Amino acid sequence: MPIVNRIAEFHDEMTAWRHDLHTHPELGFEEHRTSDVVAAKLESFGIEVHRGIAGTGLVGVLKSGSSGRTIGLRADMDALPILERGEDDRPHRSVNAGVMHACGHDGHTTMLLGAAKYLAETKNFDGTVHFIFQPAEEGKGGGDKMVQEGLFDHFPCETVFGMHNIPGIPVGSFAVSEGPMMAARDNFEITIKGRGSHGAMPHHGVDPVLVGAHMVMALQSITSRNLDPQKALVLSVTQFHAGHAFNVVPDDMVLRGTCRVFDPDVQNSLPERITKIMDGVCATFGATAELNYIRGYPATINDPEQAEVAAGIADRVAGADRVDRAPTPMMGAEDFSYMLNQRPGAYIWAGNGDTAGVHHPDYDFNDEALPHGASFWAQLVEDRLKRA
Repeated sequence: MPIVNRIAEFHDEMTAWRHDLHTHPELGFEEHRTSDVVAAKLESFGIEVHRGIAGTGLVGVLKSGSSGRTIGLRADMDALPILERGEDDRPHRSVNAGVMHACGHDGHTTMLLGAAKYLAETKNFDGTVHFIFQPAEEGKGGGDKMVQEGLFDHFPCETVFGMHNIPGIPVGSFAVSEGPMMAARDNFEITIKGRGSHGAMPHHGVDPVLVGAHMVMALQSITSRNLDPQKALVLSVTQFHAGHAFNVVPDDMVLRGTCRVFDPDVQNSLPERITKIMDGVCATFGATAELNYIRGYPATINDPEQAEVAAGIADRVAGADRVDRAPTPMMGAEDFSYMLNQRPGAYIWAGNGDTAGVHHPDYDFNDEALPHGASFWAQLVEDRLKRA
């Protein structure tokens, strides 16, 4: 079954919604206008709206029939602190300087609104749909906050599904697999304390810059020598801060970086392993160091059964030849993982075509993808909450 005809009929309407959201982007936990727009749309469709979850988050509730079955569909709403490319002449460009929808959350929100409009009109299902509009996916953990505030207590969901556009995959194509789709994301900060000296007489001190240089190299051994090669880990030192003068060896320095990993056991082992390397390198040179290990999003891991469900729906919407059932997991992170840790479900990628990559100032969500995503959501609900 291809794109739903009724959804195709209001493609232009969805495009207008998406352009409005793109023109007025808002950062995480600041999506006040976006939340107002989404709530007004849902209410105009006749959908019950519950607001104030994780601040600007909201849930639309649509019931049909008498079944007690439930399903949750999630879209993220926040934008990024990126200046949209100056020479871009798109008419719906951001009017909020330094903020833009560079990851397509305007499109995700619109696709879910399109599905909500269709399902509210047809009600060709038996059960309850929870349309989850989440704030602050971009690094601030809005998904975690919604869960902590009782999302699934107040809005029970047997299963929960999320979707994200992916540039480089043709429009109308999908990708989904069981197991990991996105990595866990942790950050670390190492403060190295040495003893300052004149740059011409480094033997009078303990050079923390030298210690930091050795530490950067040693940290790479976690991936190359401590980890099962069948398991993935990216450990990147991304900041190296020390000193202010050409001729002064500083007292201390700071390393910062990120870890991306799929396996929870590997993730849990990292603080101890980093600490051992840190202490060993410092002992070699007579320095000391402190580690601040900051847990971030867990890995986004699809339930096998629900991933197969999502793949089957994608087959019907796009055709089996346009569904990748074995995509390579990405090392980016996604806070939909917090919802998947609470309920079985799946995270699916939808093609955005040959566009700039996400988080790039030239990026724009592809409006041609809107009816494909909305049709996926509609078919998923009608399949999972099928009338007897």
